[in-house]
Amino acid sequence: MTVQLTQKEKLLLQDQKTHEEICIQKYKSYANQASDPQLKQLFNSYAQQEQQHLDTVNQMLKGQVPDVNQQQNQIEGQQQNQPQEHQIDPTMNKSDRQKDAALCNDLLMTEKYVSDTYNTAIFEFQDTKMRQALNHIQKEEQQHGEGISNYMINNGMYDPQ
Repeated sequence: MTVQLTQKEKLLLQDQKTHEEICIQKYKSYANQASDPQLKQLFNSYAQQEQQHLDTVNQMLKGQVPDVNQQQNQIEGQQQNQPQEHQIDPTMNKSDRQKDAALCNDLLMTEKYVSDTYNTAIFEFQDTKMRQALNHIQKEEQQHGEGISNYMINNGMYDPQ
């Protein structure tokens, strides 16, 4: 089934496409810069998911309705490989810990922004299945933020108190 997008929907998807491309670049770059192997793994996993988001947005730009159920199965398989609660090696030097914290802070801010832009797009789309696909991506963006936040809390980089 092909959906005829409005001009506004096309513009919103173009914005989301740019956001996803930036997320992919950041996650890949930051994975290479991170000192903690667990953080590298987390960033690489999120980069793969962001690539799936980009693929979905590109599909939507062509007026194609993505299969959210298929995407969910792929993501669940990837999430099983994500690191669980982890403590940074206490012998890691302070400079490396600060660098990793800065990378996390930047990506957390990015995820907050991207999730918010998806929220706007969801409300603007007319087709229910397209809205569901955008909502699916937004939930995953929020999960990325949660994963980064949990990593930071577990490693003394952020105190929510």
